[in-house]
Amino acid sequence: MDAWVRFSAQSQARERLCRAAQYACCLLGHALQTRGASPELRRQVQQLEAHLSLGRKLLRLGNSADALESAKRAVHLSDVVLRFCITVSHLNRALYFACDNVLWAGKAGLAPLVDQEKWAQRSFRYYLFALIMNLSRDAYEIRLLMEQESSACVRRPKGSAGGILGSGEAGGETGVSAPAGNLPHLALQLRLRVLLLARVLRSHPPLLLDVVKNTCDLFIPLDKLGLWRCGPGVVGLCGLISSILSILTLLCPWLRLKP
Repeated sequence: MDAWVRFSAQSQARERLCRAAQYACCLLGHALQTRGASPELRRQVQQLEAHLSLGRKLLRLGNSADALESAKRAVHLSDVVLRFCITVSHLNRALYFACDNVLWAGKAGLAPLVDQEKWAQRSFRYYLFALIMNLSRDAYEIRLLMEQESSACVRRPKGSAGGILGSGEAGGETGVSAPAGNLPHLALQLRLRVLLLARVLRSHPPLLLDVVKNTCDLFIPLDKLGLWRCGPGVVGLCGLISSILSILTLLCPWLRLKP
């Protein structure tokens, strides 16, 4: 098991580079089709995208073991919500990678009887569940940080910007409710919440990157499963953005959200 985990870690950077190139080809193919490029050029780009996808599947052969090991570690987290979200996310990732391995065996000719469409749908379902758990975890961490920031703002002097923000938040939480239909007051409360959210995300770059990356990734399974047709242009752009952010977390480990 440890050998597989080490192998997966070594191939992770190459897989993410291939992923960025794959979705760049997807975006390029959409741009060529929109601009009316020659069918031969579009066919070459599509072939390159297919080759990169197959290469990524080969590089991900050990990722199921890595995801299971991560799930085993997440079980011991003290926070119940984080323990649930992270463990379920890793388990779904393990199942997604297992389906991906079956797809690779089918495309490589090792298992020619594999139903590619059925296994692809299964893999994207597990991928979607994992992303939902990741975004749930992000929302929970944002909520905790907003509560901490709001409490800190209340304790600051009222003359400072943070004190003004905190007094506005406190006013909304101590039961001083606005009369019905007082839209300016509701707009002020909404503005204060948005400012607080922006401050939290600006102060925690790993959380901000994780939210953006998971949100971009979410469009991919939604499109592949037919739940929300985005088109190859949106899928290619979102996949490229999330791939670049993933590479950034490898180059700068402090940007990776922990645990």
